[in-house]
Amino acid sequence: MCADPSKVTFCTDTMPALRPLIKPKIVKKRTKKFICHQSDRYVKIKVRRRFKGQILMPNIGYGSNKKTKYMLPSGFKKFLVHNVKELEALMMSNKSYCAEIAHNVSSKNWKVSVERAAQLAIKVTNPNARLRSEENE
Repeated sequence: MCADPSKVTFCTDTMPALRPLIKPKIVKKRTKKFICHQSDRYVKIKVRRRFKGQILMPNIGYGSNKKTKYMLPSGFKKFLVHNVKELEALMMSNKSYCAEIAHNVSSKNWKVSVERAAQLAIKVTNPNARLRSEENE
């Protein structure tokens, strides 16, 4: 049971934690953004010639593993949802994708989407986003 049922936020105590089917180790080769050099096309450019101490150029070798690309730390991949119909498209792939409700969904439809996701056993990354403002009133 939840500690305080009068709160508007949704409880996750009633259903078990949703886990992905497989959760591989996510390796990010580089998390820091590349600094854009003005131009690396010409003859005497140190960046293009890869001199020591210069900024790095983005190369194909910095790419992420295809299996873990776009994967969240929880092991799911995000799917942007605007309505309940789009949420039901995730029904068959709820072990590999989680829903993220779009920012322009109203708080009324937000509640409906979160409740429907709980019925379909779909993880929602932002279930309490629109409900915080109602708590203060």
